[in-house]
Amino acid sequence: MTVDDYLDQARAELERVTPAEADRLRREGALLVDIRPIADRAAEGEIPGSVPVERIHLEWRLDPSSDHRLPQVDRDTKVIVLCNEGYASSLAARDLHRLGLKTATDLEGGFRAWAAAGLPVVAGGRPAVP
Repeated sequence: MTVDDYLDQARAELERVTPAEADRLRREGALLVDIRPIADRAAEGEIPGSVPVERIHLEWRLDPSSDHRLPQVDRDTKVIVLCNEGYASSLAARDLHRLGLKTATDLEGGFRAWAAAGLPVVAGGRPAVP
């Protein structure tokens, strides 16, 4: 199996969203989770209302049964994971599916597609949720 096969398998489990769809879902209450490193968020900005969670903490912060989960997360929370270009986020969203977040997905093209679409961006660099 190659990394491309692995990615294809992960994406087969997801209903990925475009930047425009993600913006609509964000305005309707979906939780956007930014797994990009702080250096990328500081350099390029962030999506308003997104929650920065380093990839190494993602499962603990979003597992609905975890004592360490974000308080706004339960099994019904619509979660959209984003990275720079939509590769690592596909793998992360697939992992969230396996933890029981069946509506978790990722942003096609990642943050850079969001910004290129002219959607809202704010100054970045906030510390991630530990």
